[in-house]
Amino acid sequence: MKHEVKWKLLIPAILLPLAIGGLSALLTGNSMESYGAVIRPPLSPPGWVFPVAWSLLYIFMGLASYIVAVSPVSKERRERALSFYILQLAVNFAWPVIFFKLSAYGAAFFWLLLLAALVLICYLLFRHISGTAGKLLLPYLLWLLFALYLNLGVWILN
Repeated sequence: MKHEVKWKLLIPAILLPLAIGGLSALLTGNSMESYGAVIRPPLSPPGWVFPVAWSLLYIFMGLASYIVAVSPVSKERRERALSFYILQLAVNFAWPVIFFKLSAYGAAFFWLLLLAALVLICYLLFRHISGTAGKLLLPYLLWLLFALYLNLGVWILN
């Protein structure tokens, strides 16, 4: 079944998470320099990996939210799923500030646990609306698990 792309929804859906990530990066300033100065756990990727990975993840999130927004399910199901999506975006926005700007590695770890839980809920809600939307959130969820490992390692080692 062919669906017409609703560009007036798709473009903002992709731009929203990119803008939130960009604003968060702007607020954290020299975050990659400060990350390079801490003792990091094994398997820590070089700094350039993070903006590339996050940009892709934000695009996937935006696509997933668009799919949910145009899905032929009840308004209540869409709104519930998209409410969790917006909530996790807000929590996502704050994590770099806590980790990089405040260097509060323990608090950042627990904030990241909250984020992972919200993304898991979002994934489940999205998946029940559209398998494709759910699959688009899986790389994000996996990246957050890796980020939890990195955050915990930085917290313990510093």
